[in-house]
Amino acid sequence: MPAGTTHLRIELVTLPLWLALFYLFVDASWLSVALFGGAYLFSSLFLSPDLDLRHNAARRRWGVLGFIWLPYTKIFKHRGVSHSLLFGTLTRLGYLALLAVLVGLALSYFNIWTLSVAQLPWSRLDLWLVGILMAGLWLPNVLHTLVDHLEGLLPRRRRRSRAYR
Repeated sequence: MPAGTTHLRIELVTLPLWLALFYLFVDASWLSVALFGGAYLFSSLFLSPDLDLRHNAARRRWGVLGFIWLPYTKIFKHRGVSHSLLFGTLTRLGYLALLAVLVGLALSYFNIWTLSVAQLPWSRLDLWLVGILMAGLWLPNVLHTLVDHLEGLLPRRRRRSRAYR
């Protein structure tokens, strides 16, 4: 299978194409294009499907917070649900949401910080912007998974050992 750097290169090289297509065919506002591009970059760099591996570049990019992905590696097998076209991104976003809720509950329990459901901006959320955000988060993961599947379809090249050269 391709290395993580290969996946990242493909995702970043195709980003200008996706931004141009998005601008031309989906939404011509610069705010939407910026939101899509930012979500795409965040997903490419920090939400790789390979977070289900114990050692990977995406986890190292999280720096000191990289430890939060250790339980994720135990829950999901490599190239399992986390590499699903439909559910892969949702597993990582759901995992992050669960961690955020747990941290919020811990902060609330110790009276450090409280947030009521009424304070959440649900009524002000623009579903169009949420859709743009989700598309930006989802597309790099789809590319990653498709590259894995396409590479698996290619005939394998046999490497000659150095003894035969």
